[in-house]
Amino acid sequence: MDNLVLQSLTKWPAVPNCFGWLALDRRGRWRIRSEYAQKYNLPGEVIQNSNLNNFITRNYSRDQIGRYFFQNGPQRVFITLDAAPWIVRITPSNEVLQLVTQCQNEFHPQEALSDESGNIFISGITVQSILKDEGVPTFIQLNQPSIALLHDHDLGLFSDLAKLDTHSCSLESSWNWLGRRLPIHPIHSLEIPSRFGFNKNPVE
Repeated sequence: MDNLVLQSLTKWPAVPNCFGWLALDRRGRWRIRSEYAQKYNLPGEVIQNSNLNNFITRNYSRDQIGRYFFQNGPQRVFITLDAAPWIVRITPSNEVLQLVTQCQNEFHPQEALSDESGNIFISGITVQSILKDEGVPTFIQLNQPSIALLHDHDLGLFSDLAKLDTHSCSLESSWNWLGRRLPIHPIHSLEIPSRFGFNKNPVE
């Protein structure tokens, strides 16, 4: 969280929250959603400005009830999530692979989940900025369990890491991550927000 943002919260503590105007899409891009886009349920315009993207990324947080937001100075801009609060890429680092979020944080996987459309979600641990106190806005950084959607460009690589095993007439899927076999379980996409405690579409 930027120091200037924290200072503005102290100076202007009662600025109304904003809903519906910012989205995180399935490829980890921030999108501005105009009134027209909101009215007709359109994805909105991808933010191309690198400074603004970085500003959003640095000030991306969640509250105690699972709503993710961008702290824009004194104003809290709640984010519509297309799929999950984190979008991860499989990237090489020091000759090994890492899962890295749209905020450039490492995501430490525990299992994979495959939904009815073939999307791969990864559950695991990542560092998050958490709004601890609403009255006097206080943010803390914690490593917490969460859920991420694997970027569709990495599905082929994930498939190379995956394995389908048969034992006693049953099927078990797993994937190899840094020498560990992690499970792959089926899930319906509608179950994901409640299971992992986040709100895809915060409203006022």
